[in-house]
Amino acid sequence: MKTFLLTSALALALSTPSIAGPMTVGDRQRLVAHLEMTEAWLDSEVTGLSDTQLKFKMTPQSWSVEEVVMHLAIAEPQYWDQFKQSLAVAVKPEFKPQATDAQMLWYGIDRTQRTTTGEARVPRDQFPNMKASLASFKKLRVEMMKTARDSQDDLRGRQFLTASQDLYQWFLMISTHSHRHIMQIREVKAHRGYPKK
Repeated sequence: MKTFLLTSALALALSTPSIAGPMTVGDRQRLVAHLEMTEAWLDSEVTGLSDTQLKFKMTPQSWSVEEVVMHLAIAEPQYWDQFKQSLAVAVKPEFKPQATDAQMLWYGIDRTQRTTTGEARVPRDQFPNMKASLASFKKLRVEMMKTARDSQDDLRGRQFLTASQDLYQWFLMISTHSHRHIMQIREVKAHRGYPKK
């Protein structure tokens, strides 16, 4: 099922529509489906884990599952604030994104290219435990989902800050960022030293 959803999302995103105005039916369906998918996958990956499993690290420098969830709870509000800042800027009819939707989706899948997050998004006990981090993550997702389902704003006609993608692509990237870290959680859980319970 996971493979089917991912393959479908990639197939639908091979080209970026250039039509101005509210999201097309296809754009809206893809965005809502990806947000639903990443929230459900994150929940399923961490539900029922023991404290020992949540705190396990593959190396002293790597993040635990608990820290990955905390990172998401810290990062997504920052990314969402940037989305809202860009939404407040007028549409730029001449703007053409250099990025593609497929590249946004691939970012969530391909972990061969590793990057270091900004200092403001490093997990440093900003939440008391994983449950608190996950609750904060889910609370913001409610607002995101409402925007994804109901917004009549022109996201394709707006540039994300000064970047090469449009605002729809940035919205999609927020979800693919979560996908990327869900993959990271799976790597931790697949490690030979990961506790059985």
